[in-house]
Amino acid sequence: MHASRPRRGAAAPAVAASGPTRSPWLKILANCSLATGACSLAAMLAAFFVAGTAGAASALLGAALVMVFFGISLLIGHYVGRRNPSGAIGAFIATYIIKVVGFGAALFILGAPVWLDRTWFFVAAVAGVVVWQAAEVYAFSRIRHQIYADPADGS
Repeated sequence: MHASRPRRGAAAPAVAASGPTRSPWLKILANCSLATGACSLAAMLAAFFVAGTAGAASALLGAALVMVFFGISLLIGHYVGRRNPSGAIGAFIATYIIKVVGFGAALFILGAPVWLDRTWFFVAAVAGVVVWQAAEVYAFSRIRHQIYADPADGS
């Protein structure tokens, strides 16, 4: 059962409904970059105090790779989503496959630098992935999606 709400007085202005979030992918990118950047800074400081400059540089490299690779996906989603919103998911899938293959090829072809501390690289990369994904899910859950088209007559 619904209780009837009191009617608004003539002095109270009507609240206009808001539409969908404009440019959601760039907002998600900003939120994820901020959260992962803070996590990366913490990992770099811990690595510096435990393993010195090489550890901090390794943590920076691991976190930077995560941020760049995930950021590319959101930028592609932004540009594809502006032209074809329903095609953004397909672009994400294609981008993901290309990134995984490209990253794997780069690791095998280039190898690891001599100065790389593998432990801190791994810690920062895994922490970066976890924080990025959590921030992405949180930011995505806050986006407003327009499900139904606006009425043609404006009522």
